[in-house]
Amino acid sequence: MNTAYVTSKGQLVVPARIRRRYGIKPGTRINFVEENGRIIFQPVTREYIDSFCGVFKRKPGEKPVTQQLIEEHAEEVRRDEEKLARHRG
Repeated sequence: MNTAYVTSKGQLVVPARIRRRYGIKPGTRINFVEENGRIIFQPVTREYIDSFCGVFKRKPGEKPVTQQLIEEHAEEVRRDEEKLARHRG
């Protein structure tokens, strides 16, 4: 187990062994995720970003998410306009 202390400025020094193992360099962004009463320290490195490759890939015949959102919004606007027209009626 590696231990670190928080400074009076709220800074945390990551032990060198952990920095080397996970490729944490000066300027590396760190995400803190709260999960089941624990805090998970997730460095945002190239490897972390690469791990998402293909996660958002569309299935054959599936519309892009942006297109789905545009269509959903257009449908909401159409319903709102119909509702407004009925109330003016």
